[in-house]
Amino acid sequence: MHSNIFLLILGMGLVTYIPRMLPLTLFHRIELPPFWRGVLRNVPYATLGALIIPSIFLIQDDPWFGIFGFTSAVLASWLGANVMGVVFVSVLVLTVYTFI
Repeated sequence: MHSNIFLLILGMGLVTYIPRMLPLTLFHRIELPPFWRGVLRNVPYATLGALIIPSIFLIQDDPWFGIFGFTSAVLASWLGANVMGVVFVSVLVLTVYTFI
């Protein structure tokens, strides 16, 4: 039983590691054009946006809850707050909105 779990974890680790390792080892000498470097540099932001934005409007029955939280987070990050500051501001804004 425990050996099956260990093999399962080992297999999942390999399946996750191999796609990350192969491009680094096979294509480390290839220089991408500036356009493609820019595109690849923005992939994490686009993915994060695609995952988070739809949930903003479905977080509660009141869509304004998500809109206020999102707007306060964007504003705080735009003003230069670090990650903890952005989270704190969003929680504070949504706490105030809950009690209004």
